[in-house]
Amino acid sequence: MATSETGDGGADPEGARRFAQDWTTAAGGLGYLPLSCAETADILHGHTLRLAAAVLAGTFDGQAGRDVGRWLVEGHLTEPAVLGWTVQALGEDFLPQVLPQLATSVPARERISHLQGALAEGYARALRNRTFAQQSSIRQAAWSARDAAEQALRDSEIRFRAVFTGAAIGIGLADLDGRIIDVNQAFADMLGYTIAELREINVGQLFHPDDAPGMYQFYLELIEGKHDRARVEKRYYRKDGAPIWTDLAVSLIRHDDGRPRFTVAMVEDITDRYELQERLRFQAEHDPLTGLPNRVLFFDRLARALADPDRQVGVCFLDLDGFKSINDGLGHDVGDQLLAVVARRLADSAADSGHLVARMGGDEFVILVTHCTGTPQLVGVAQAALAALAAPIQVDGHQLTVSASIGVVASPTAGTTPTEVMKAADTTLYWAKADGRGRWAVFDPVRGARDVTRSALAAALPAALDRGEFIVEYQPITRLSDRTVSAVEALIRWQHPTLGRLGPDRFVALAEETGLIVRLGRWVLEQACRQACRWRAEHPRAPIVVSVNISARQVSDPQLVGEVAGVLTRTGLPPELLQLELTESAVMATGGEPLPALRGLAGLGVRLAIDDFGTGYSNLAYLRRMPIHVLKLAGPFVEGMRVAGPEGDRDERIVDALVRLAHALNLTVTAEAVETGEQADRLVALGCDQAQGWHFGRPVPAGEITERLSRGPDRPVAGQ
Repeated sequence: MATSETGDGGADPEGARRFAQDWTTAAGGLGYLPLSCAETADILHGHTLRLAAAVLAGTFDGQAGRDVGRWLVEGHLTEPAVLGWTVQALGEDFLPQVLPQLATSVPARERISHLQGALAEGYARALRNRTFAQQSSIRQAAWSARDAAEQALRDSEIRFRAVFTGAAIGIGLADLDGRIIDVNQAFADMLGYTIAELREINVGQLFHPDDAPGMYQFYLELIEGKHDRARVEKRYYRKDGAPIWTDLAVSLIRHDDGRPRFTVAMVEDITDRYELQERLRFQAEHDPLTGLPNRVLFFDRLARALADPDRQVGVCFLDLDGFKSINDGLGHDVGDQLLAVVARRLADSAADSGHLVARMGGDEFVILVTHCTGTPQLVGVAQAALAALAAPIQVDGHQLTVSASIGVVASPTAGTTPTEVMKAADTTLYWAKADGRGRWAVFDPVRGARDVTRSALAAALPAALDRGEFIVEYQPITRLSDRTVSAVEALIRWQHPTLGRLGPDRFVALAEETGLIVRLGRWVLEQACRQACRWRAEHPRAPIVVSVNISARQVSDPQLVGEVAGVLTRTGLPPELLQLELTESAVMATGGEPLPALRGLAGLGVRLAIDDFGTGYSNLAYLRRMPIHVLKLAGPFVEGMRVAGPEGDRDERIVDALVRLAHALNLTVTAEAVETGEQADRLVALGCDQAQGWHFGRPVPAGEITERLSRGPDRPVAGQ
């Protein structure tokens, strides 16, 4: 067969390109083209020309076919249909399209058959080699992955073991039956066992009998998978029986499908921290001097007891009598030692009954009876406490005898608060002190209500004065010789917004206690003097003397004389029309000497009267040394004159003696509490000068006094 010497071996260029294009189209439709269609077509065009050259070659070894088969594999054209199309196209289309001049040549067709076989051979060999290479790569990758996994597992195990064995906290693993699988040395050391011993122990054996209720049930729920973790502060017993407190964290480890597998416990010894917390808690709830519970713990226990509506609670509130004098006289160190002994004795007195004894502060102690059966039980507790303190106490070389006053309160818990209970106890304690000390007093709700009212009134006094709630009424003082009004006594009243009209007996003593009496007395003095000036203007020929009570606190006020002078100046009232009434205790100073204020007041020309004479010091000597003008006989003597028989006669003789004494000292006598005409007549017979009481008129507003004065004739000034 003739051959061509051209580069393409005589192939038809257009036919070769068309064959390559059909090959590209078939490959793209049958498999995956890693290159673009144009790039694939160019490569296949080159292979088409090589195949054509092989057919035209003088010597034929099929290498071109094997190369094309190998390229199909290397080009990833490995879809079986691609090989089928290629082999078929070589047999049917290659010669007509690429080498049309050889389409009928027998040798050419024989070479095409050899090319088909060689191409298939090259394809198969390349595919086999690639498969072998891939298998080798996969095998190598698997080996590498297995080696890496095994190494990672070994590294993980090494790290876990390093943490497990070297951890400072205890770590333990247990199966779902509670059997301990493994523990580290820290866990074993913490509980005093060996690791081997712990591996023979079930977790349940380590639970402390005083564990919080429900903790074991919670652990069961944990291993059942209902919880993933738990953390608690838990107490264990060491192997030697010593208690140990731990911070326990338990976690549940699950299988891949979620089923519980085993538990991991991490345990830290917190015994030192727990004991420190307990010491701090004890210090926070106990008195450092006596070791008794303090007011914080007491109120906590009291609140718990009151939370039970079916329980009655009792309190004995105790205060030492005269403890301040011991502190001041012997020093606080002795006082502290005494308090410590008192605390021990009180605790011992209540030890058998289990009652709580607490120190409230200072020299105050309290005994709490949480299951009180009634007042008799509490009285027994109080008597036992007093008996415990009765024996003398030796402190720092001093033999001391102490007593105490105790307030006893039995209270039902329903609707009661700790504050209310202790308020009642405090009130009752001071009742006991007021009754003479060294005794107990039982809370009386009625008396307590009165005390509450008194406290409320005392607190409301200053604001009441600012709001103008006080008024002044006037009670006539009658001259017995002609039964005409010679003076009036100014008496203060409180128009309380809720309690109504209150007499001085309800609030004057409170004003004395709070110190408001000075301001209140100043206000009454101003009002009375202004009113007296109005009466003087209306009755210039017979002005009325106005009598005003002043308290002991006012008499002790160094500003009193100046204030009285100022009122007289502002109101224009002549000093002889002002009478100041004082009790015997108010006019007496230490040693029976008259107060300097009295001489100053007398120097102003003000009249001075001794009120309720005969009920105070009854020191007759001071009458001749003091600038007194009037004696007002105490009401009980005058009231006694209404009684028939020896008792009435005795009081009449006392009044007679007092009138004679006063007249001997040139003093005017006024009798108080005259309620009957018979009393008035008897006083006239005894020579008494003036009288006041309901028989002559009750305290009334100033307007009624004005009307009364307007109805009577002019009278000379009283006392002249």
